[in-house]
Amino acid sequence: MYYIAYFEVISAKTNLKVSKKIGLKESISIGIGGMVGGGIFAVLGLAVTLAQGGTPLAFLIAGCLTLITSYSYSKLSLKYPDKGGTVRFINQGFGKTIFSGGLNNLLWISYIIMLSLYATAFGSYATNLYQIVNKPIDFHLYTSAIIIFATAINYYSIKVVSAIESYAVIIKLIILLLFIIVGLYGLIDNPNLSQLSIKHWQEPIKLITGGMVIFVAYEGFELIANTSPDIKNPIKNIPKAYFYSVIFVILLYITIALVTVGSLPFKEIAIAQDYVLAEAAKPLLGHLGFIIITIAALISTFSAINASLYGGSRVSYEIAQDDELPHHLTSTLWNQPIGLFITAIATLLLANTLNLESISTAGSVGFLLIFAMVNYVGYKLYDKINGNKIIHFTGFFLCLCAFIILIIQQYNSNKAGIMVAISMIVLCFILEWLYKKNELKS
Repeated sequence: MYYIAYFEVISAKTNLKVSKKIGLKESISIGIGGMVGGGIFAVLGLAVTLAQGGTPLAFLIAGCLTLITSYSYSKLSLKYPDKGGTVRFINQGFGKTIFSGGLNNLLWISYIIMLSLYATAFGSYATNLYQIVNKPIDFHLYTSAIIIFATAINYYSIKVVSAIESYAVIIKLIILLLFIIVGLYGLIDNPNLSQLSIKHWQEPIKLITGGMVIFVAYEGFELIANTSPDIKNPIKNIPKAYFYSVIFVILLYITIALVTVGSLPFKEIAIAQDYVLAEAAKPLLGHLGFIIITIAALISTFSAINASLYGGSRVSYEIAQDDELPHHLTSTLWNQPIGLFITAIATLLLANTLNLESISTAGSVGFLLIFAMVNYVGYKLYDKINGNKIIHFTGFFLCLCAFIILIIQQYNSNKAGIMVAISMIVLCFILEWLYKKNELKS
């Protein structure tokens, strides 16, 4: 099922003609597959560190913001079905200006940030499965190797990329659902269950901050927009695809958070922050459970890297086609868009220089700003897209507030992550201004 859906994503972004239309099940699988990539494996430990016993609530907060934003996406997808997805929505709302160009550049950079997050998670889990030299060195070896390997696969064959995705999404969902079933049973009489009580929750502002830092775990729902031109019975299926996939993932994440916090003491979670899901399987299934979840994490993060590398390269291609980046980015290198090579190099640099929290923060900041603007486009064009003005504005306002809260709260505890986030936003708009200025002169 997911193979068909993912192949349609690839086809849409490469302008290939595919006769088969996407049904509701395939559309939902795109949303679920996009969200349940490497995000949950990467940010779960960070979420518990920030929100403590209130981690399930933090995931709910981030999920509700995603659900509201998906309303804007569903309305815009119905009115403007386009292979460019988010890029098209932003251009539709703001025209092809420096502002829209800067936002679209930020989308590309945010893809790179997400790739770095997945690669970092892969490296953290892999070092606990097999040691080559020592953990610090092994982390960089595994992190770099998986980026290079996934890039090579993307250059070799897109069919291989889609085949990997078709199996990966099934494997990771089965393992996560089994983890939940066994985990909920294991919570009976578990002394750590008390950690979920309100007295162990962080203060409200920190719960919100925790939810916003892990917001990146939800961003993949936007992939549905890229396939909207190929969805059967769009009026009925597009809204359902967004809402059903987001609601499913919210429930999945909340349950995983409940099992994790209820299974392990906070101290152990802090120690195993980068691979906490595997550690949480130990009390339930012993060392075998640790290995199973670690393998699931490696499969999930690898598949996320594999798919996002191609997605990131196509975003740069779409932006260049819209004259918001130099047309050189529409050229190919070894029969693939040159953006693939640039995306891979940038990912290697970020994944090997920033820590997990800084990467997660920067990614969340980028996507919160992008989603705020997509919600604003929905608000601005509400009459044309037959949308609810209040819901669109609520999404815009909440995303913008979350964006500001995240920057303010994280500035003191994670200055590096905030500086990276602000720098990438400023750089995106400066580069777009310089490019547009140079285009006018020529």
